Amino acid sequence: MPGKKADVPQQPENKKVGLAAAVGSSPAFAVTPTLVADQVYEALRTAILTGELAGGSPLRVRDVAEMVGTSVMPVREAIRRLEETGLATRVAAHRGAVVREFTVGELIHIYEVRATLEVEAARRGAAHVTDADVARMEAALARLQKAVAERRVSDALDDDEDLLRTLYSAGGNPVLVSVIETLWLQCRPYKVIGATEAVDHEDGSLWTPQPAILEAARARDVKEATRLTKQSLASARQRLEKRLVPH
Repeated sequence: MPGKKADVPQQPENKKVGLAAAVGSSPAFAVTPTLVADQVYEALRTAILTGELAGGSPLRVRDVAEMVGTSVMPVREAIRRLEETGLATRVAAHRGAVVREFTVGELIHIYEVRATLEVEAARRGAAHVTDADVARMEAALARLQKAVAERRVSDALDDDEDLLRTLYSAGGNPVLVSVIETLWLQCRPYKVIGATEAVDHEDGSLWTPQPAILEAARARDVKEATRLTKQSLASARQRLEKRLVPH
């Protein structure tokens, strides 16, 4: 279970453990014996979100457990959590799980739902945002811009989500925010691909909505915050379709 120490041999704290044989890719992860289920989950999650583990990669419990030097229990728990968050799926009974693959149609549907929920979350948040919320958004934007300049794509996406999470949370509906976060998680590998391409081609358009959304929040301009959120998600969907849909 999460948070429970696994009965496993001690490993050096900074030892790198390769999972290539287990998952059909070549990432290496640092896993410590403390809170092993959490450690394995975070390692696999990171590999999926950064694209190191591609869609369809197998997640064989015994192979993963052998490679990281744990019992199968924390690995099973980690994979179960990946399934709950939509990052892994079970292909068939007794055949184990694989990294989730989305069809183009599924991804477009995710963006449709995101647009519906996030426009509403922006509307609610902009109406109730506080000075402290604006300060947190400013800090997230500064981190985002620094990460983009340093080509740290994953960090930039984290900061983008932190900025939006602060705005959305101001609306006072944690369930709405939680659902949005789950959708972010599901499409994160594709966001990484798009953001990486934007950085590589010095395309700053991906990072222009955030300052404008911050200014709308600062002005408590509900109409502008919702317009910008809707426009940003429509642009993200267009980039996704352009990249993935054959022409």
